[in-house]
Amino acid sequence: MATAQAIPASRLHGHHDRPSMVSVGTIIWLSSELMFFAALFASYFTIRAVSPDLWALNTEKLNVPFASVNTTILVLSSLTCQLGVFAAERGQVGRSGGLLQVGKWGLREWFILTYVMGAVFVAGQATEYVSLVQENTTIQDSAYGSMFYLTTGFHGLHVTGGLVAFLFVLGRTYMAKRFTHEQAVSAIVVSYYWHFVDVVWIGLFFTIYVVQ
Repeated sequence: MATAQAIPASRLHGHHDRPSMVSVGTIIWLSSELMFFAALFASYFTIRAVSPDLWALNTEKLNVPFASVNTTILVLSSLTCQLGVFAAERGQVGRSGGLLQVGKWGLREWFILTYVMGAVFVAGQATEYVSLVQENTTIQDSAYGSMFYLTTGFHGLHVTGGLVAFLFVLGRTYMAKRFTHEQAVSAIVVSYYWHFVDVVWIGLFFTIYVVQ
């Protein structure tokens, strides 16, 4: 007789493969969020076009190597998040081997690692803010400061929201007596959101740090 660990999450406890309304709703909501960030990008490029000297002066203060490392951490967290989803789809909530046996990790281990990497990214962003404020680049100082903190700040809030969602998913796996289809769907939906904030940050990184 097949065990829950051997059954795809989409078929756990009598469920069959079909689009989840929660997943569809999340995709629609993320589409609206995409429009919000598109408006921020448009504002950023518009203000930069009329203030090229201001942008040239302030972009020199950016620590591009530091931001590149921070970006790499966030991008890699998208990979660990997806590995957690693969584990959820297998119905594997926890590791089946030793802690150092990464290939046998389950949803919990991958999502905990993703959470840590996301937290490191947020901490890195806060560190950069402190450095820029010390160099007199503030939100009220200039149009550049306003747009820099507005775009990166809103993204940082979205990342923080994703971290809260990871805690919610992880908490459910520890509280529930068995791994259910609904838990698997929650993990998948959170992964959609996390991939979204990663993609948005890649766009922000190239816009702010590369195309100066």
